[in-house]
Amino acid sequence: MLSCSVLAISACGSGSIADQTRENEKKAADAGNCGDLNMAVNPWVGYEASAYVVGHVAETELGCKVDYKELKEDVSWQGFGTGDVDVVIEDWGHPDLEKKFVEDKGGDGSATDFGPNGNQGIIHWYVPPWLAEAHPDILDYKNLNKYAKQFATSESDGKGQFLGADPSYVQFDEAIVNNLDLNFKVVFSGSEAASIQAFKKAEADKEFLIGYFYEPQGLFAEVPLKAVKLPPYTEGCQDVPAEVACDYPETELKKVVSTSWAESDSSSVDLVKNFTWTNDDQNLVAKYISTDQMDPEEAAKKWVEDNPDKVDAWLKD
Repeated sequence: MLSCSVLAISACGSGSIADQTRENEKKAADAGNCGDLNMAVNPWVGYEASAYVVGHVAETELGCKVDYKELKEDVSWQGFGTGDVDVVIEDWGHPDLEKKFVEDKGGDGSATDFGPNGNQGIIHWYVPPWLAEAHPDILDYKNLNKYAKQFATSESDGKGQFLGADPSYVQFDEAIVNNLDLNFKVVFSGSEAASIQAFKKAEADKEFLIGYFYEPQGLFAEVPLKAVKLPPYTEGCQDVPAEVACDYPETELKKVVSTSWAESDSSSVDLVKNFTWTNDDQNLVAKYISTDQMDPEEAAKKWVEDNPDKVDAWLKD
């Protein structure tokens, strides 16, 4: 008994570290050469959930060395050409960046569209639930000016405050405010965490708040924000950013990768190409991270262990 306890980590039973190491080495050998995987991590928790789940599978099943890099969206794309970034796992649509980096869009060819990641991106203007219930007509943009004074803050110069998000996100809020003649000023929260905190506080304290937000995002399970109706999105209505006066479209989110990495023999290429999951999948991992305060790697590990069938589908050639 004593000898087995002392030697457990090296020789006793199939669960020893030595056995696990040999198993991981065999998996890596079976999977082929993976090497380094440079994964961009853009600043919102849903993206973080996708990045760490794919990264966890790459490390444990393919033997990759994953380097997570916290970067803004536009900086991530610049990394494709330098070799600093291999994968952007969730892109919300950047026609401006495609023109610079995607060959068939007129760019230098350093970026490649790698297809949908399965998530549907939904951006709207939102108010907290209590406000929608107390003033139902506030859910139509045509009535916003009537309430502008109640939205005013010390930063909004006497106008109503519209809470913008991280300035690096895809957004046209300043143009929409101007072109719809709304008596509001866009004040940027600066981060997803700050926007979430503001909406939670507005609901708890019954404060007037209107702002930019999006799905998939775990906040909706806790605070079911209500969308404000804007003029509907039509094809081309966002082509000229300064002239935008319409709502955001529902967006099929996709993966964008480094062209040189996509053409390499890394075994992680097929994994990323095959990766898709649902908004519910992402929201669950995001909840583990943001609400349950799990480390992103622990959250990814839990989801991967609970969903072997989905993971197996990503590992097929």
